[in-house]
Amino acid sequence: MTATVPPVPPSGPVPDPSGRVELPPGTTFPDSRFVNDDLLPVPVARRRWTTYNFAALWVGMAHNIPSWLLASGLVALGMDWKQAVFTIALANVIVLLPMLLTGHAGPKYGIPFPVLARASFGLRGANLPAMIRAGVACAWFGIQTWIGGQGIFVLLGKIFGGWAEAAKFGGQPWTLWVCFLLFWVLELAIIYRGMEALRRFENWAAPFVIVGALVLLGWIAVKAGGLGPLLDQPSRLGWGADFWPVFFPSLMGMIAFWATLSLNIPDFTRFGAGQRAQVWGQTLGLPTTMTLFALLSVFVTSGSQAVYGAAVWDPVELAAKTDNVFGLLFALVTVLIATISVNIAANVVSPAYDLANLAPSFVNFRTGALITGVVGVLIMPWKLTATPELYIFTWLGLVGGLLGTVAGILIADYWLLRRTVLDLPALYTPGGRYWYTAGWNLRAVAAFVVGGVLAVGGSHSAPGKGPFPEDGLIPFLRPLADYGWAVGLAASLGLYVALMGAGRSRRTK
Repeated sequence: MTATVPPVPPSGPVPDPSGRVELPPGTTFPDSRFVNDDLLPVPVARRRWTTYNFAALWVGMAHNIPSWLLASGLVALGMDWKQAVFTIALANVIVLLPMLLTGHAGPKYGIPFPVLARASFGLRGANLPAMIRAGVACAWFGIQTWIGGQGIFVLLGKIFGGWAEAAKFGGQPWTLWVCFLLFWVLELAIIYRGMEALRRFENWAAPFVIVGALVLLGWIAVKAGGLGPLLDQPSRLGWGADFWPVFFPSLMGMIAFWATLSLNIPDFTRFGAGQRAQVWGQTLGLPTTMTLFALLSVFVTSGSQAVYGAAVWDPVELAAKTDNVFGLLFALVTVLIATISVNIAANVVSPAYDLANLAPSFVNFRTGALITGVVGVLIMPWKLTATPELYIFTWLGLVGGLLGTVAGILIADYWLLRRTVLDLPALYTPGGRYWYTAGWNLRAVAAFVVGGVLAVGGSHSAPGKGPFPEDGLIPFLRPLADYGWAVGLAASLGLYVALMGAGRSRRTK
């Protein structure tokens, strides 16, 4: 297969007045091992996502059940609501920076994340970070689909009755598995229609989900006659010595919640009309929305404590307490739209491109999306969210450390070494500038390995609370484990710059 841009006599890459670069029409890449139509740069004429499109994308992705439950997880670990909201807000301000830095290459060159990674890791080596990102996304896809399926199960069970008493299969009622399967099929049907369908879906899904969350707040506030006692509950940790050992790993976990997108955000920004659109869209959409959603979570839960005598953190469980059929149906539609919105954008787009990068001749965007759906089920996502410790410290902490390591290398290469200047045709050409050693940049691999070991080598679990030894996988690295994302990013960035600088010095002698 030969990927081709529409024919006109080829020349060098074509910049436009705003600095965006595209391949000249007629450019061909006969080696199908490294290119297909989904991996080619988006032509400038098709880069038309606006500030609203990016803000709506983030509103749609941030408003979902797992992000609603983040505050509850932190409160369960001993924080009060102010500490939980502060932790979430700070994490999203921090993760916005690498999001904007890696997102820059999208509007400028029109390339997805795995193609950007070729500049630092090599044409073949880029499959290393791409497969790590794809694996994480597959797991997240499974988690979100399971939670969405549970939401449908609870709400339909409330409407029709008797669902929870159905015969069990694999430890769960068979009706729950049916809801999970139907939701899974619906998600893949939407993403199968492509990125333009996703843009249109996010545009109307974002305001709908906001309205749904506000309706839930209004409903519980009316029933409670005001917000309940949860807002007055003191922190079990205080602000002293007991707080910080929980705060820092929690902060890294909250950063890890969107550290996935800090890598593959070029998959979306490649459709951007310019840098202003992606910078303002993401800045307005991510930290503000996540903070607002955390506040809504706390306020609604506070009202539930006043009404029911116990905090109900799960919005689906809370909505199911109403006997109004219209209210239940509205909640059901809101859960569907919220979960689909985040899942197809955050957890299907990336692995679809990543898998296409692995074997462009055989896997296109749609095939990659289907593979993602299958793997997301096989990883048994219901086990990853069993406890706050497993979800925040183990899953999010481990993921954050590895993804921070990749982000450090991408940022160092694109901003510090290349100053945002890429040779666009060479990203698709074996034997060219980004070929390195048989397609692998061994310096990038070394920086990744060292940074990854430092970031996650000290991973530990409390006795009986997780899969790691109490003293850590590598005991002397245990103190670094609470700062995994930051350690991975800083270590890999510094080491990559040093190794690439040493390599250049030897070549110039």
